[in-house]
Amino acid sequence: MAWSSSASHSARIVVEGQDPYSLSDTPVKVHDDGWQIAACPVNGPAVTARGDTVVCLDDLSSGRRSNIEPLTSSSRFTFVEACVLDPIDVEGEFEGVVHLASPASPRLYLMKPIFTLRTGAEGTRNALDFAAANSARFVLASTSEIYGEPLVHPQREDYWGNVNCIGPRSVYDEAKRYAEALTSAYRSAVGTNAGIVRIFNTFGPRMRPDDGRVISNFVAQALHGGPLTVYGDGSQTRSLCYVDDLARGLVAMLDSDAEGPINLGNPVELTVLQIAALVLELVGSASRIVSCPLPQDDPTRRRPDISRAQGLLGWSPRVPVRTGLARTIEWQANELRQNLAS
Repeated sequence: MAWSSSASHSARIVVEGQDPYSLSDTPVKVHDDGWQIAACPVNGPAVTARGDTVVCLDDLSSGRRSNIEPLTSSSRFTFVEACVLDPIDVEGEFEGVVHLASPASPRLYLMKPIFTLRTGAEGTRNALDFAAANSARFVLASTSEIYGEPLVHPQREDYWGNVNCIGPRSVYDEAKRYAEALTSAYRSAVGTNAGIVRIFNTFGPRMRPDDGRVISNFVAQALHGGPLTVYGDGSQTRSLCYVDDLARGLVAMLDSDAEGPINLGNPVELTVLQIAALVLELVGSASRIVSCPLPQDDPTRRRPDISRAQGLLGWSPRVPVRTGLARTIEWQANELRQNLAS
């Protein structure tokens, strides 16, 4: 049975990781029922807690401490610098565990292939053990990379995928596949109240400009007046979900008893060239677009079927891509101005 956070019952939640999905435009708000706190993973999505107490674990290997500074003044938020490969050592009882920690951008996980695999294996086991010991609800942040180079479009959760299990991207894909299998095993063998979400491309403020993902690349290049690098001919597609929408989806999953997997993403599908043109328009940049070779096993199509999320969680994205991009560009432009002034 799912636990529910409300004004009458504030839950304690462990969140593994903090960046870049501490991206939410408004990470801390005050409501009548207490604090609403957003905390999220090194490479994984945001989690908001309505009046809940949040303990965020992160090793800062790719995250930035500055992303959680707005939260540190709240007595309901605690940051613990720790590695997911070590057993979780946090005192007290917890009602929720959100496992979001993992290198997520190709640039990062290709730099740390063994660490990425160990995070999916040992890190997930440590998080599951902690959830089981606390009889806590557990949510695994998996990925659309489970589907690989899909032969089914849009991608449904009952599609098993088309993945190169020894290619360069396999260190991330297979880590998440194993994490899903381990989560399912804990649910069936131990009785852990566990759910799995598969996250599609997510973006927003506070992304690292050098993480190598399509939005961070294009925005940084356009703001600097350099050429926008498009891999391949730009006809490959992506479905872009703004971080505030993803945060709502994660909270809905945490509050539910759904097992999943459940896709969380925006079903609006855009080509990479369309995304590049939109960034140039919003930045007001005259930068040109240049073509680079397509990396091995880079997926050519991405679009989630979100019927399960709509039916089981009552969730669908609300923020249009254009609006989310404008907010992201504004934040990154302010960061650039501050860096130049310092």
